[in-house]
Amino acid sequence: MYVRQFMTTQVFTISPNESIADAMALMRDKKIDRLPVVEKEKLIGLVTDGDLREVSPSPATTLSIFELNYLVAKTTIREIAVKKVITCHPNMGIEDAALLMREHKIGGLPVVENEKLVGIITGYDILDAFLDIMGSRSPGERFVIERKDEKGVLLDIASTFKQYDTNVTSLAFYHLRENKFQLLAHLQGEQLTEVKTSLEEKGYNIR
Repeated sequence: MYVRQFMTTQVFTISPNESIADAMALMRDKKIDRLPVVEKEKLIGLVTDGDLREVSPSPATTLSIFELNYLVAKTTIREIAVKKVITCHPNMGIEDAALLMREHKIGGLPVVENEKLVGIITGYDILDAFLDIMGSRSPGERFVIERKDEKGVLLDIASTFKQYDTNVTSLAFYHLRENKFQLLAHLQGEQLTEVKTSLEEKGYNIR
């Protein structure tokens, strides 16, 4: 699974010469919390709603409303944008993108290909990928199969599925401690009870 499959391709951007007020208005209108800063089709920075809050005057300021409006209208994005932007490639694995975001404690990554901005991927997109991997949106009954990890176990499970009138709509594999594993499967069919009984008779723990 790759970034290309889950990234948003309709990316709202801002010019470095636009103002804080422009960025605030765009974020509010589009309901987004980050804006790539683009100049001559090249990504040169990133600004988030957190960056805007940091540079906006606090309620305790002694500035007048006219001074506040002037400050917000005249301060350019170039002055406040993060210049060293962590990016990813559309062909990067989704897990690698998630690791990048986790290591750098950021909520999104601009996606760059051939030096051009082609998309953006956020924590919500990563969550969507996780839900797909876990089969949360897949039809069928949820089976959690647990057993000691041994050679031939997966083939044995697959053979059991094939033996009965079942259709596998999703699979996810997870290693546990003590050399055990869990296989999360969503199954459809008329013989799900028979599948469960057969696996239990072979020593599998079914949840």
